[in-house]
Amino acid sequence: MEARVTSKPGAGRLIRWLGVGLFGGWALSPAVASAAGYPAHMVKIISPASAGTTGDQMARLLASKLSPRWGVPVVVDNKVGAGGAIGFDAVAKAPADGYTLLMSITAFSTLAAVRSKLPYDPASAFVPVALVGKSPLVLVVSNDVPAHSVDEFLAHVKKQAAGKLNYASPGIGSVHHLTMELFQQETGVSMTHVPYKATSGVLNDLASGQVQASFVVLQTAASLVQAGKMRMLAAVSDRRLSQFPQVPTLSELGLKRMEFETWVGLHAPAGTSREVIERVNRDINDLLRTADVKAGFEQMGVTAVGGSPEVLDDWVRREIQTWRQVASQAGLSAD
Repeated sequence: MEARVTSKPGAGRLIRWLGVGLFGGWALSPAVASAAGYPAHMVKIISPASAGTTGDQMARLLASKLSPRWGVPVVVDNKVGAGGAIGFDAVAKAPADGYTLLMSITAFSTLAAVRSKLPYDPASAFVPVALVGKSPLVLVVSNDVPAHSVDEFLAHVKKQAAGKLNYASPGIGSVHHLTMELFQQETGVSMTHVPYKATSGVLNDLASGQVQASFVVLQTAASLVQAGKMRMLAAVSDRRLSQFPQVPTLSELGLKRMEFETWVGLHAPAGTSREVIERVNRDINDLLRTADVKAGFEQMGVTAVGGSPEVLDDWVRREIQTWRQVASQAGLSAD
């Protein structure tokens, strides 16, 4: 798997990023090649993801590579809870000096879509650094469900009374929840949502047949699918999975709106200097090109992305718009 490091956008788009993009926080100033003297001491990366999850593993891998490059400790601090809002808020309120960074995850955009009352302003409290990587979701069903394809699954659901079958997610407003809502909107089926506190509960009850379906991140389900404890019917991605090449994407099955992936990025508090952002962005992009980081990501089921801060800015902007539309159509709010 090769890292897809995106080239810089055109000058007009760069001006929008520096001036009136989704994430504010800089004054316009001439670009500087590097931030002199940065970093001079320990850098903390806040991870809103639980220890051991893909986002957390990515943060720790990058921290282990940044530390020798920068000559200072780079530590990962897990601040979990409230669907990620606790970690996001901690960074929003941190000094804008480059010494506190956020390993942002998909919940960054889904929370902004389903919650109007957050302790931080997602549009102004952060500046983008880099889109680090993407990972697909997959549609999995319990072995009790008599379906080995998406068409068979839809036919089975439509034979039941509306809402009789259950689908699980690790929380109201999570990307897993919103993806299933979009799936239902696109296919016209209706199931009952059963929210859990964590993905582990979702997988346990899927394997035991307590719930019938879910969208989960590829790597969390891969071993269970390979062990025959649940079935994978489709991937939410723009390409088939190298681990499961026989599994179709929902897009190729005609559900064109379902061509996206979960993501992990890097943000900093608003007000962080452009010079520091450029330094961190350059080093992240360099690391994403290295063989050991690419291999580590591949083991996690992640595709490296990289590119300018605007790549992340544009990605999050589109994500929030998409999820707000889905939530509005479904009448969802997590306030």
